[in-house]
Amino acid sequence: MERLKSSQGEYENPAFDAILGDPPVYEETNLSNGENRTVRPSVVSAFGHDTLDRVPNINFYRNAGSVSGHRAVRPSLQELHDVFQKVSNGAISVPDTVQDSGEGSDGTPSDDVESADPIVSDKGAVKFGWIRGVLVRCMLNIWGVMLFIRLSWVFGQAGWGLGIVVIALSCVVTTITGLSMSAICTNGVVRGGGAYYLISRSLGPEFGGSIGLIFAFANAVAVAMYVVGFAETVVELLVEHDLLMVDPLNDIRIVGVITVVFLLGISVAGMEWEAKAQIVLLVILLVAIVNVFVGTFIPATAEKKSEGFFNYQSNIFLENFGPQFRNGENFFTVFSIFFPAATGILAGANISGDLRDAQAAIPKGTLLAILITGITYLAVALSVSACVVRDATGSTLNNITGAFDCSNSSAVAACELGYDFSSCAQKSCKFGSMNNFQVMTMVSGFGPLIIAGTFSATLSSALASLVSAPKVFQALCKDNIYKALHFFAKGYGKNNEPIPGYILTFIISVGFILIGNLNIIAPIISNFFLASYALINFSCFHASYAKSPGWRPAYKYYNMWLSLVGAVLCCAVMFVINWWAALLTYGIEILLYIYVTVKKPDVNWGSSTQAVTFVSAVGNALSLTGIDDHVKNFRPQILALTGSARSRPALLDLAHSISKNYGLCITCDVFVGPRSEALEEMNAGMEKNQQWLRKTKRKAFYAAVACNKFREGTESLLQASGLGRMKPNILMMGFKKNWRASGTEDLMTYVGVLHDAFDFEYGTVVLRMDQGLDLSHLVEAEEEMMKAAKEQQSLETDMNGKKSKGMFRKSRNSSQQVLTTRVSVCGPPPPQVAKMNERLMEASAQFKKKQPKGTIDVWWLFDDGGLTLLLPYILTTRKKWKDSKLRIFIAGEPGRSEVDKQEMKSLLEKFRITYTEIIVIDDLHVRPSSNSMKKLEDMIEPFRLHEGSKDTPQAEAMRKEHTWKITDEELSTFEEKTNLQIRLNELLQEHSKSANLVIVSMPIARKGSVSDHLYMAWLEVLTQDLPPTLLIRGNHKSVLTFYS
Repeated sequence: MERLKSSQGEYENPAFDAILGDPPVYEETNLSNGENRTVRPSVVSAFGHDTLDRVPNINFYRNAGSVSGHRAVRPSLQELHDVFQKVSNGAISVPDTVQDSGEGSDGTPSDDVESADPIVSDKGAVKFGWIRGVLVRCMLNIWGVMLFIRLSWVFGQAGWGLGIVVIALSCVVTTITGLSMSAICTNGVVRGGGAYYLISRSLGPEFGGSIGLIFAFANAVAVAMYVVGFAETVVELLVEHDLLMVDPLNDIRIVGVITVVFLLGISVAGMEWEAKAQIVLLVILLVAIVNVFVGTFIPATAEKKSEGFFNYQSNIFLENFGPQFRNGENFFTVFSIFFPAATGILAGANISGDLRDAQAAIPKGTLLAILITGITYLAVALSVSACVVRDATGSTLNNITGAFDCSNSSAVAACELGYDFSSCAQKSCKFGSMNNFQVMTMVSGFGPLIIAGTFSATLSSALASLVSAPKVFQALCKDNIYKALHFFAKGYGKNNEPIPGYILTFIISVGFILIGNLNIIAPIISNFFLASYALINFSCFHASYAKSPGWRPAYKYYNMWLSLVGAVLCCAVMFVINWWAALLTYGIEILLYIYVTVKKPDVNWGSSTQAVTFVSAVGNALSLTGIDDHVKNFRPQILALTGSARSRPALLDLAHSISKNYGLCITCDVFVGPRSEALEEMNAGMEKNQQWLRKTKRKAFYAAVACNKFREGTESLLQASGLGRMKPNILMMGFKKNWRASGTEDLMTYVGVLHDAFDFEYGTVVLRMDQGLDLSHLVEAEEEMMKAAKEQQSLETDMNGKKSKGMFRKSRNSSQQVLTTRVSVCGPPPPQVAKMNERLMEASAQFKKKQPKGTIDVWWLFDDGGLTLLLPYILTTRKKWKDSKLRIFIAGEPGRSEVDKQEMKSLLEKFRITYTEIIVIDDLHVRPSSNSMKKLEDMIEPFRLHEGSKDTPQAEAMRKEHTWKITDEELSTFEEKTNLQIRLNELLQEHSKSANLVIVSMPIARKGSVSDHLYMAWLEVLTQDLPPTLLIRGNHKSVLTFYS
């Protein structure tokens, strides 16, 4: 590892990896702002000349803190593109590099298992290949007690014809699942967690978190099931030899607990010991299986013949072909009893973190294990079907010595072989494949080997489950989906063994062993495993269906529709095994899914759910483009000029209340200034603003542009925002409260934006609040304080001698004195300013909280298509505004107020708009009071030209010199319109002073006729000294209709 010398001492460069060749030499550079940085200079590359570009290398694509190697950092686009300069030694130096904090590159989830810092070194850790790690484990788990105890019964009931179907159908389900699992695990690096890891990284934390918990629990309870099976066999031997300790039930508990303690000791000792134990158990199991085949060739004794075993006989084989279901059994019940034997295919995947190459080992080992075990089950079952009859008395006295007519016998094959077992048709017999669960022991060459095989099958399955449950649970806890369980994420030793998980699994298994009777829990556990299989298959289908470019599995022998069939088959088998257990499994999974969804874990694994959401969004957006807009489907889609998302919360909250989840809301920011500076600031704020919107649950998008002028930026936003039919149709902005103190250019820009909105046929909404809207100065102060606090913490860390994180670290020349100065600048403001800020903060939160009982007063003075009426109506449908009632104010002619009121009432009823009152204003034509007129005159006085008292040439010269000023001619031309705004404010003061919100039709200024200052004076005088006021002007296209 290369070490660099800087002004702050020595530190490691984690970007360096020897695989990349010679280490990059970092240069100290003094930047224009006085800071000292280490930057990457050029290197002599494979191209033979100095260049910052690097050739492709795997280390550039690793996550930060990757457990499989150091991540290297390629030169940033800015480093390659920005103007460079030569340093003193002639090497190329970049003015400003992009810092890498080591916490993940853009788009790379830093909290994935791949990117988590390894707790312990992997040095000396035991890693398994595909044979010991996957093949052996899967075979041992699939070869269960079914092979020696119930397989003969299954083929006795179903016959070997349907018996083959039972095994084949089971193998089809497991093979499809194996193919799906192979595709998923070859689509990227596979870490620890097995089925949970595969499902969560494919379908997301909601599915993964729900199935991971029940899968880990199922494995823990499976330990108890297998151990109880082992204990029952041991207790049968104790009963046979009269060696019971207490009674059969308590002896099962005692033997079971002792066995689990023994298995726990092997597991805690480490994966190497566990693997050795599995090899020993495999050898015993293989010997027991071979022993069965050997026994079928050893000539049957008279005792064995009386029990139904006759070696290979064609007539027995033919007689056993068809089904002979008894005691209410049918194909599905027999299948449900056999299928759990096939549910061990995830044994290898569950220890994926301990495999040397999980991507290669899991597909190869799992599919080969399914093939070998399937053939073994078939071979053993067919051999027994060809040697053993269904019913036998077990008595040698049933031997036929003389001539006997076998045509009427219920057991023709046995009769032809010299035994009369026809009595079994009248009363149940104890022997034969239908009655004796110990047929394999009888058939085998050496009976005790079958008992040893049974022990091996149960113990190996128990051991595999005892290892699987903690490993899967540890991976689940590492991802911190269930925060209360994070304690179990800690590992110990060179293999990062989940000791707390082992102890928890031990406690669960002992608890279920002490219950003693697992007949009720067994179908639930089988369904838990099947639910995992179903989701693995669905994961493969879902990822393929999404057609994400990131779905590139190395394993090609899969089919998305086959995976879907596999998922459906798994769900069907769940109901075949036990319908109530299937419903319970679905219920638990849905509850856990809802819990994880509500908690929203802070992870991003690039799941196929995200990919499908994106594909659906694109598809829906495209389908909308083929449909013409209809007035009934009009939705307010708002482009809100808020600046940064936090700068004008009142404006954003009101826009969000209108659009909510049902319309588009884009909060926009225009960065003005030199392009290089504006772009840097804009790029830095994009993700931060969107995250803030998401965190505060504002359903809105953030968009930003960088331009030399504000108006150019808003023009770009007005023209280019949106996608297809999902385009903004309303511009929403705040009122420019300080317009009188602003420069002429600023005012022209503000009014110009309104003109542009009208030109582009946007509906326009302007919000005015007396306290103001802009909190940007407070936000900046808060960020400055946070920055100062971080710097203080960093300085303290440096002084304590701790190393800084990051591959490129700024040289900090800031001293305690500098930091103190910064904090003092951000210190408390004067009391008067503090009070204003407090009122501003309170007003800014006004639309975030529930509105009190009151009214929304709508002054619908001009027909603009109905937007002035629709927006307040939409507000009343929101929960926060439900106590606010609409009052409609309209302009009416003197003497016909009642007629105007009835006409408006009829129109509102047709529009189905609920209101409390209609008020007709019939004195709008009355001249405003002299006091109000005086206020306007004083307001516009600084902006008047007063050319009327000058002669014509001088007046003309004044107009040319001060084109922006209000002329006497203009005032005279628009006197009535000016007086209307003053009069309206007087009426608003009279009627709407106590309203929660006032809506007023916005006056329009004709381009080239009304000066910007006069127009702003209209808006100012119209809305001053009022509650929060919205000026609204639609684009004069209907947004309301009374047609169905």
